[in-house]
Amino acid sequence: MKRFLILTTALLLLSGCSNNWGWYVVDPTTKNGWINLKFMASGAYYTIIMSLTAILISVVVGLLVALPGLSKKRGWRIFNRTYVEIVRAVPILVLILWVYYGLPALSGITLNVFWAGVLALALSDSAFQAEIFRAGIQSIARGQYEAAQSISLNYRDTMRYVILPQAIRRILPALGNQLVYMMKMSSLVSVIGLQELTRKANELVVSEYRPLEIYTVLVLEYLVLILIVSAGVRWLERRLKASET
Repeated sequence: MKRFLILTTALLLLSGCSNNWGWYVVDPTTKNGWINLKFMASGAYYTIIMSLTAILISVVVGLLVALPGLSKKRGWRIFNRTYVEIVRAVPILVLILWVYYGLPALSGITLNVFWAGVLALALSDSAFQAEIFRAGIQSIARGQYEAAQSISLNYRDTMRYVILPQAIRRILPALGNQLVYMMKMSSLVSVIGLQELTRKANELVVSEYRPLEIYTVLVLEYLVLILIVSAGVRWLERRLKASET
């Protein structure tokens, strides 16, 4: 945070170093600059809520897709591989446009920009989550399954009480990385009009004609969000490790 404040101050001080720069549009010491900064920061609400909602949905869907990939039945494994390969092959921007514009024409279901963005992000990320869960579950020693069977646990209870708690501890860093990825990719939802960080910045650029200064602040906004998320994931990892000892 200290480095962030130093960098921000340095950028603002550069406003007087060149006549071609206009850092005054994001200068918090002026009325107009403060209004512009608040306008940009207001987009953080949708960025955070959309990212958290999408990651929660993608974790659930990813787990449900991962389990068939571990089945001994070939048909379930084919379903898992087909889903993962198809969804991973579609760019997120294309998926966002398809969900928002194509899904209503296909099914008659119309979603607002927020839920269209959440659905598209969750679907895209679920394929990666499925692979993360599959790798995490497969990393658990076979003896854990045998121990669960020895105390008469069925498949569901074995996964719920024995395998998944251990697997989640192992894949937590990967899940944290996916949340960071989700926050960055949420900027693409601006193309369908969601008033998140990137959309706010684009609107301000249109009115102020200062793309360098405004997009620099946008970069710093995402940097702060990602640093906070990364710190939270590291804290959770330490808590989980401490609970194991």
